[in-house]
Amino acid sequence: MSPLAALRRLVQSRDVLVLVVSIVAGSSIGVLLVPRAPTPSDDKPAAPTVVLLESPLALDDQAPKRALARVRRYAAGSLRVELPGGKSKSFRLGRLGAEIDKVRLAQLVRDARDATSPLRQLWQRRERRGPLELPVPLVLDMERTLPELLRLKDEWDRLPADARLDLERRQLVPEVHGRLLDVDATFASMARALSQGEARVQAVFEARRPKRVAAELGNVKFDAVLGFFDTPYSRAARYRARTYNLRQAASKLDGTVLLPGEVFDFNEVVGPRDEANGYKVAPVIAEGELVDGIGGGTCQISGTLHGAAFFAGIEIVERYPHTRPSGYIKMGLDATVVYPTINFRFKNTFDFPIVVHEAVKDGRVRAEILGPKRDLTVTYLRRIDSAIAYDEVERPDRTLPSGKRVLSQRGVAGFKLHRYRIIRQDNHAVRERWDDVYPPTTQIIRTGTGEQVQRGRTPRDDPTPEYVADELLVMTQAPRDGSTDTEDAAGVMQEWREPGKTGERGWTEKAGMPVWQAAADESD
Repeated sequence: MSPLAALRRLVQSRDVLVLVVSIVAGSSIGVLLVPRAPTPSDDKPAAPTVVLLESPLALDDQAPKRALARVRRYAAGSLRVELPGGKSKSFRLGRLGAEIDKVRLAQLVRDARDATSPLRQLWQRRERRGPLELPVPLVLDMERTLPELLRLKDEWDRLPADARLDLERRQLVPEVHGRLLDVDATFASMARALSQGEARVQAVFEARRPKRVAAELGNVKFDAVLGFFDTPYSRAARYRARTYNLRQAASKLDGTVLLPGEVFDFNEVVGPRDEANGYKVAPVIAEGELVDGIGGGTCQISGTLHGAAFFAGIEIVERYPHTRPSGYIKMGLDATVVYPTINFRFKNTFDFPIVVHEAVKDGRVRAEILGPKRDLTVTYLRRIDSAIAYDEVERPDRTLPSGKRVLSQRGVAGFKLHRYRIIRQDNHAVRERWDDVYPPTTQIIRTGTGEQVQRGRTPRDDPTPEYVADELLVMTQAPRDGSTDTEDAAGVMQEWREPGKTGERGWTEKAGMPVWQAAADESD
């Protein structure tokens, strides 16, 4: 039913001939009541014309056509939702399911005709009795409007960003204030605007203030490296998406400043790792197995940063090991993260600000904790207490010919270990201890059940070599003095290893674990 027909049915009575909804450029939406001519037996004056136009429509043969055209233009109209600063979004009223509030409109019409109503009395007190203005009350369909507002929220929401240091340019990057669209309040504002005949409305936002503003960073010093750590990554073309994710995550945290006592929260700073935030599909560890997932590679950023924070001697508040050892980092120094459930956090326990620096280039992920120069020596000691044998399972695969067996995933032993951090400054030393458990990774064999190999598909064994780990590992990071093993401008790193029973190639076979074939050693 058309809006015109609906309104006619709503208020049609013996003294009302036509009722239309009209819209004219520069005027408001309104109701026009054209009274019938009085009968000879009726000595009452004709009811007033009730409109929201500056002047009533001319009553001629074309009036109904013009009124209907105006109704159609109204139905095709739009409501503009505006963002502070000039940005806006227009919504067709039909798309929002806008409808005339018939109950309220009927009440307005009754009030306009009731001599005792405030509305009628207000009209009678006017010096020049022109048309009586009445708004056309509209209601929005929540089920149709809500999806539009949620899409607008995805487009207009902006997370706050702390002020930070651009360590490449040595510049201060100012903070960015965030905003979150208040869907309920914006819907209410839209409904209120339509009820008043307005075509524009301001979106309602909840402001989100950044934690760090530029004014707080004026005296931050970052001329010395307090702790550093490096991990390798492959620059091969097939790992391009993973490398992209590495750079994406590192860029989110690089230059973050922590004042004394503040806690660095990886998930909060880096944010969600999804397509909406620019991440790509790359291998991730899920329940011990390598699978494709959005944001693969982010754990290398958190693990490398954990290594830098560890050797800086600051407090590790929250850290979890992976469900299987990683080839890019030593056991006990990794730090797995999953947004928003599994996090990595550390606290600035110094009496001065520190700066987080992490970069991805030339096949290396490099993390540093920066601050004023100080003399501190930090030692990492890890001892493997026991190894846990892995199982082997076979999974049927119709894409392989019957009898064909392929190593889908090489088994990795589990480990129970304890690790220490010893922090020395002058004659003072502090020792901390943690216990880690890495569960075993099942070895998976795909067994063919098909008739022949699918064309263009060459099955290959998992190229991952046997995992070996030194039973005892000691790493010490100290200020640079030019007399030790691994040295750079930030300091020196000494390593001492004792392979033991888990650090030599072939140890898993000697331990009675299933062995697929001889493999090159992968040292951690």
